[in-house]
Amino acid sequence: MTTPAPACRTLRLVFGDQLSPDLSALADVDAAGDVVLMVEAVEECTHVPHHQRKIAFFLSAMRHFAAELEAGGLRVDYRRLDAPDALPSFGESLADAVARHRPERVVLTEPGEWRVLAAAKTWQDRLGVPVEIRPDTRFLCSIAEFQRWAGGRKQLRMEYFYREMRRRHRILLDGAGEPVGGQWNYDADNREPLPKGLIPPDPPTFAPDAVTRDVLALVAERFGGHFGRLDGFAMAVTRADAEALLDHFLEHRLPLFGRYQDAMKQGEPFLYHSLISAALNVGLLDPLAVCRRAEEAYLAGAAPLNSVEGFIRQILGWREYVRGVYWTFMPGYAARNALGAHRPLPRFYWTGETDMNCLRQVVTETRDHAHAHHIQRLMVTGNFALLAGVDPAAVNAWYLMVYADAVEWAQLPNTHGMALFADGGLLGSKPYAASGKYIERMSDYCGRCRFTPKRQVGPDACPFNALYWDFIARTRAQLAGNARMTMIHRSLERMDPAKVADLRRHAEAVLAGLYADA
Repeated sequence: MTTPAPACRTLRLVFGDQLSPDLSALADVDAAGDVVLMVEAVEECTHVPHHQRKIAFFLSAMRHFAAELEAGGLRVDYRRLDAPDALPSFGESLADAVARHRPERVVLTEPGEWRVLAAAKTWQDRLGVPVEIRPDTRFLCSIAEFQRWAGGRKQLRMEYFYREMRRRHRILLDGAGEPVGGQWNYDADNREPLPKGLIPPDPPTFAPDAVTRDVLALVAERFGGHFGRLDGFAMAVTRADAEALLDHFLEHRLPLFGRYQDAMKQGEPFLYHSLISAALNVGLLDPLAVCRRAEEAYLAGAAPLNSVEGFIRQILGWREYVRGVYWTFMPGYAARNALGAHRPLPRFYWTGETDMNCLRQVVTETRDHAHAHHIQRLMVTGNFALLAGVDPAAVNAWYLMVYADAVEWAQLPNTHGMALFADGGLLGSKPYAASGKYIERMSDYCGRCRFTPKRQVGPDACPFNALYWDFIARTRAQLAGNARMTMIHRSLERMDPAKVADLRRHAEAVLAGLYADA
């Protein structure tokens, strides 16, 4: 039997996506009398079988943060999942820690996932000690504030929320409180394909230290059967690394980020993107500080307004907005299936083995890096799942598993609402459905593909084309009231019925071939 440690005043539980020294759970920490509990729970690695690189990123970042807290004089009870006395879940590990430390109370910051919060709300009764769950104050809009903003609105739109956030935090405003440059949004300037001959700068890499090397060995041993690869791991796992990653982006990639943020190029998985989302989502970077740094780059003349505004909109606007939607509409939000999609996830989402080059490239890069940028996720893998009618639950599970930055409050609305329109338009105003022409315009994938986006039916026709028109026809009744679909529905009405029937037959054949070996 374990000998009880001396009683502590407060046991403070810190989750793996809460690696911030200004976390609310640590706000009034007493170094002499409190204990910080951090837990590597195997259940969190396996409730969906996360990408190997994602698990390694979280565990290494957690271990480095624990060392940071200890260096600051705090007492940390760090429970490694490879320890002989490791327990599988947060709840069991917390109960064990309460028995050992005999605290007067337990304090935690609200988790970032509904499943974990629901469990946390049972801990006080189970443990027999007071459990205080504090709001997560690291975000720029509290859930209560978002719900006040959303209350009574017939339709939620990020653009209006974003403008309020700009005003509240006084970002990119002139002296009169109006947007600098005279516009709130420069998205129309940010849709260019990457020109031939333009080579994006390589992002910085961070050689694994001893802590990370131990984690990589652990993940290879315990989770080596999960999707993904560990070789070449060089992610930012410390606060200093994350700051260096941000510095490099602001100096070398932000100037062209806006113009080419929607571009895709074979063999260039990173382009001009910041690559800070994983660090931001686990707390290694502060979102407001990141926005201020980008604003400073504009004011100094180091980056154009369209790039800076587009980058800030992703953090100050979209990131806060999807979090508000998640916590306002869960848990029922995840069960919505507005378009009645029920097909299983195609096998190539795991193997990358498909003749569609765009999908092969994105899945392969996802496997190798646990990363794909937002257009690859939305308009390639997400678009295909939307057009094919893949079950939203299966698609959501895949996105949560495979990306290092995928925490559920961010992943679920982006996938469920934006990519799949499974929420019926709560998050976005229309389905982001597109044919092969979009992918051809924004990438060089099609030039190396055996299919051509110039043909709609036949053996060499891009599958996205027939699937697109089949989707438009199949969902016409469900989307008839959507004003943003009116033009495409009229195009469908003007088509020769025989052509529509041919397109739908081809789409059926594509899907039949896709699932033939399943």
